[in-house]
Amino acid sequence: MTRPEALTLLTSMTKSESLLRHMRTVELVMEAYALRLGQDKERWALAGLLHDADYEAFPEKHPHLIVEKLIALGEPEVAHAISAHYTRWNVPHETLLDKALLACDEITGFIVACCQVRPDGISSLEVKSVIKKLKDKGFAAKVDRHEVYTGTELLGVDLNDHIGLIINVLRQNKAELGL
Repeated sequence: MTRPEALTLLTSMTKSESLLRHMRTVELVMEAYALRLGQDKERWALAGLLHDADYEAFPEKHPHLIVEKLIALGEPEVAHAISAHYTRWNVPHETLLDKALLACDEITGFIVACCQVRPDGISSLEVKSVIKKLKDKGFAAKVDRHEVYTGTELLGVDLNDHIGLIINVLRQNKAELGL
């Protein structure tokens, strides 16, 4: 599947600008991780871009609808990673792609939330500020901290380094992302 094909599929189900931005941020972070880990950057970016594609239009079928579509389109590896991007769904994390998507999804959204409460957005955001906000259960309360910590552990990366990588990726793309 090409990126233009993925965008067509995505925008057929998702209209929310904030959800589209979330998926774009995760796409960028997944691409960066693929490059860092010597993996297929197009496939990893595709998983990030489409991981919540069916959430807005079909929340009761999320992620099953996008997973079924991806399998039918010949993308079983991406489909499996998407089916496993939340630990409470009890889908095994078999590949590095599965673990990376889990590790990047919630924390990327959380870091975007951190940017939104800062006068200069991501420009001066530091890892220690994100760590401090993670400890504040009232901040971005919908972000599941269990997913953040479990994903980082499964991927086998240090939380501070992980957050630092994500901040750097988002900072490099701040104009596009409005951060």
